[in-house]
Amino acid sequence: MRVHVALTAGELDGADLHARTVVVIDVFRAATTMATALANGCKGVIPVLTPEQARQRAREFRRDEVVLAGERGGEPIDGFDLGNSPLEYTADRIAGRVVILTTTNGTRALLRASSAAATAVAGLVNVKAIAQWAQDEARDLTLACAGEAGQVSVEDTVCAGLILDAISLGGGALELNDTAAIARSAAREYRHRLGDLRAESSWGRHLLASGRDRDLAACLALDAWPIVPRFRNGLVAAAQP
Repeated sequence: MRVHVALTAGELDGADLHARTVVVIDVFRAATTMATALANGCKGVIPVLTPEQARQRAREFRRDEVVLAGERGGEPIDGFDLGNSPLEYTADRIAGRVVILTTTNGTRALLRASSAAATAVAGLVNVKAIAQWAQDEARDLTLACAGEAGQVSVEDTVCAGLILDAISLGGGALELNDTAAIARSAAREYRHRLGDLRAESSWGRHLLASGRDRDLAACLALDAWPIVPRFRNGLVAAAQP
């Protein structure tokens, strides 16, 4: 399996992905939120670019069928039902309903990967499940880090490296590009101290300063959800690894 790690989502623009498996990574917080929502019974997540598009898509459903959710700059959007905290996505709020989600980085990165042969979403919470799924898909692999405002994010890079390590442990043979090798080095550095990402990543520091330390704890819970959020036909839904 040939592996490319895109350290920012912008690298997907213009890339030929039609024969590749793509995993979009957004540890803090969109990937964690999607995995949590699906684990708690959400029917699916529709990612959109803007709050205006989210409101428009919501009109396609009865009010009791849909949850309008998202953030800008890490803060909830006025008039939306939920923000981007995984702690908000409890079964009583989202079970049996469709979530329409827009976030600053994660949903934008996911939509950029829509042309891939197969696309899924990963955070630290589902590393092993994603690694097994990517191996089962048996294509060349792109791990696309959402990053932060076009910049590299250490937590997404570490997650990419941990996914590659899990594939290797599962017996997968990997041919890495240079950025994939960088990601594996980052994973070795942080594997036994993931909690340090709170203070050693720029978005982690932002969330701490915003009083969202419980969100960070949820996002750093390695393999908490054995679930693969698969993006297909405009909808993120649970797939079995």
